[in-house]
Amino acid sequence: MTTVFTEDGRCHAATIIRVAPSFVTQIKTKATDGYDAVQIGSVIGGKHINKAQVGHSAKAQMAANPEAEVVALKHFRENRLVLRDGKTADAVIGTSIDVSVFVVGDKVEVSAISKGKGFQGVVKRHGFHGGPRSHGQKHSEREPGSIGGGGGRAGGRVAKGMRMAGRMGGDLITVKSLKVLQAIPETGELVLSGAVPGRRGTLVEIRG
Repeated sequence: MTTVFTEDGRCHAATIIRVAPSFVTQIKTKATDGYDAVQIGSVIGGKHINKAQVGHSAKAQMAANPEAEVVALKHFRENRLVLRDGKTADAVIGTSIDVSVFVVGDKVEVSAISKGKGFQGVVKRHGFHGGPRSHGQKHSEREPGSIGGGGGRAGGRVAKGMRMAGRMGGDLITVKSLKVLQAIPETGELVLSGAVPGRRGTLVEIRG
């Protein structure tokens, strides 16, 4: 993250995202696959790519330009399409997608896997206030308190969905309405207002 000043002099907390070149690798239709979607492959990550991925990448890129150097793609994502009145997808297999598709001022949403925080208690995981700090309580500041039992609301058992301690993070998080502050095609960098999920190096999906 960094700080960015816009032309009107306002200061924004921003996140810099490196946008690797991506390609349209497959177009799915209701006639062939039962639904309409466009599959996009990304260049990010060149290790541990199996032969099926290499062949799929080559077929898509050579469809657009047989003379171009084939780049092996590792990550593939599908975007569902809502087509009406018999329309077909206007995407073309092999089309390159880079940071130039974004314009300053666009609103986008970003999805990524959040940071894993390990096993955490209820105060950090769910925002519990903990127990009182007085009246003789010595070691219960961050305890969860009663979880049912006896003749309570759960009828002598722990109710399903009870918020308790456990593993935190590592979830798919989507942040909406992030504003594009800068789009730099020369370096392949996209600057978005605010924070995005994940650590440095996390693969993120950006949708307009």
